[in-house]
Amino acid sequence: MLPNSVLQRLASWCPWLLRDEPKRKQPVKVLVTGAAGQIGYAIVPMIARGLMLGPDQPVVLHMLAPMADALNGVRMELVDAALPLLRGVVATTDEAEAFQGVNFAVLIGGWPRKEGMERKDLIAKNVAIYRSQASALQQHAAPNCKVLVVANPANTNALVLKEFAPAVAARNITCLTRLDHNRALGQIAEKLGVHVGDVRNAVVWGNHSSTQFPDASHATARAEQWEKPVRELVADEKWLREEFVVTVQQRGAAVIKARKQSSSLSAASAACDHMRDWILGTPKGTWVSMGVYSDGSYGVPEGIFYSFPVTCEKGEWSIVQGLQVDDFARSKMELSADELDEERSMAYEFVST
Repeated sequence: MLPNSVLQRLASWCPWLLRDEPKRKQPVKVLVTGAAGQIGYAIVPMIARGLMLGPDQPVVLHMLAPMADALNGVRMELVDAALPLLRGVVATTDEAEAFQGVNFAVLIGGWPRKEGMERKDLIAKNVAIYRSQASALQQHAAPNCKVLVVANPANTNALVLKEFAPAVAARNITCLTRLDHNRALGQIAEKLGVHVGDVRNAVVWGNHSSTQFPDASHATARAEQWEKPVRELVADEKWLREEFVVTVQQRGAAVIKARKQSSSLSAASAACDHMRDWILGTPKGTWVSMGVYSDGSYGVPEGIFYSFPVTCEKGEWSIVQGLQVDDFARSKMELSADELDEERSMAYEFVST
């Protein structure tokens, strides 16, 4: 054993010599569909760097996309990046191969909405895609595989996945509203002039669409000596009910208008946040927004995927109970639930054909 004085000198001269060896965990398999698209291209290096499952968790990436050449290009870049946590890459156009043995699945691939396309047409296209992927998930994924649906309409795509993969627990299927949640935190932080990490417990209720309800009424912000309700700090009910809500609802459209492309980086980052908190747990006293299968909480109809405030522990999520919902919030929540009920009816039309 070297004397402390020698160890201190080594630490100052060559800190890497004393770096702790990473815990030797077994690699887990993570599937990303739509991996050659913009969000997929952004998220795969994030996963391989440990931003999703932690800095000590090795991964084998499974990537699915219909464009074999583009997918192979992504695979080559992952190899070229020399990422220590990346223990293998499976790049395929075959669903069965893609889902084989995966522990986590991030479903980004879907039919994009095109100019002139009605919502019903978009749902019809995606029902076919998610019906097929549900079969692959049920037949080939590892037991207890955790699934995040990103592709829009995310809530209804998650519902289709659940309907056609009955052997998969509904609790193991979720959809992404964390991007909206993060947007809400960002808007509050900018309004108050605080760091976004000092804002917590906003809620996004409902659908990942323009009917979602970003709710700051339970959020808090902290500085060095205090933590106070955002409503008290903002002291502007009109801003909280109007500008804040509309800005978060329309943020995706604003990004497209500004950069002529959709929100790829922030969506990929939010998907990592969603999965990390689900698997590794939410900080004590903090909740996040996740699209989950409704159990009737807050009067939301059962049988739809709806965004709620949740806490996570040991790989399981729980809806936060007991939050006060005023008449304004209730009306907004019901509007989004009604839209999801309409989407469910549309999806079931195509499910039965």
